[in-house]
Amino acid sequence: QLQENQDEIENMMNAIFKGVFVHRYRDAIAEIRAICIEEIGIWMKMYSDAFLNDSYLKYVGWTMHDKQGEVRLKCLTALQGLYYNKELNSKLELFTSRFKDRIVSMTLDKEYDVAVQAIKLLTLVLQSSEEVLTAEDCENVYHLVYSAHRPVAVAAGEFLYKKLFSRRDPEDDGILKRRGRQSPNANLVKTLVFFFLESELHEHAAYLVDSMWDCATDLLKDWECMNSLLLEEPLNGEEPLTDRQESALIEIMLCTIRQAAECHPPVGRGTGKRVGDK
Repeated sequence: QLQENQDEIENMMNAIFKGVFVHRYRDAIAEIRAICIEEIGIWMKMYSDAFLNDSYLKYVGWTMHDKQGEVRLKCLTALQGLYYNKELNSKLELFTSRFKDRIVSMTLDKEYDVAVQAIKLLTLVLQSSEEVLTAEDCENVYHLVYSAHRPVAVAAGEFLYKKLFSRRDPEDDGILKRRGRQSPNANLVKTLVFFFLESELHEHAAYLVDSMWDCATDLLKDWECMNSLLLEEPLNGEEPLTDRQESALIEIMLCTIRQAAECHPPVGRGTGKRVGDK
């Protein structure tokens, strides 16, 4: 009897879905389209056994192309609720492979709010499976740390940090209390220098520092480690920094000191609502 009742409820749900949602998710009014996507996100999250499959996910994927930013935004926040739950990751694999390129392209959305949430969604995708995003996908996000729009840059900074800086070597456990050149931060500081030089935007160190300030404060304030890398002799088997790398580290270090002292973003970085806003 319980099974019969469950089947009856599922049949009613499917009837409502086909009779209402399938028509209204393409409604002429953007607000109604947004409500539909928000609700299907809730259904997939609360009742994943019935709704979290590609028969329903495809509607969210298609709607990511909606002409209204508020609707695209609801798609991304609905998906974030799903990717956040690691237990649901296996059910999202086909959707991810099918719509990943669209999500990556939305990091350049004309609506800044949409771009920010697209980056945050990719950060969740990254945490669910490192293999999903290609090097090219990641690079498309990396360069946004130099964006003039701070929320976009900060979201990209968190993505960059999770991808390149948050991995811990098991061997680091034994040297966590070491400081200066021997601290775990030494390799992370070098990684930051290498990234900065590879990005070839050498006049924008302040933008890079500001982008990562919220998620990597301890690293960016480890001036003892930076000084040690500049002044002390390399450890056995350690590659010394080149003159170019030392200059880049000095520039980054100066920017971190200025950021700590002034407590505001660099000149030219703001929080306008749309791409092109002043």
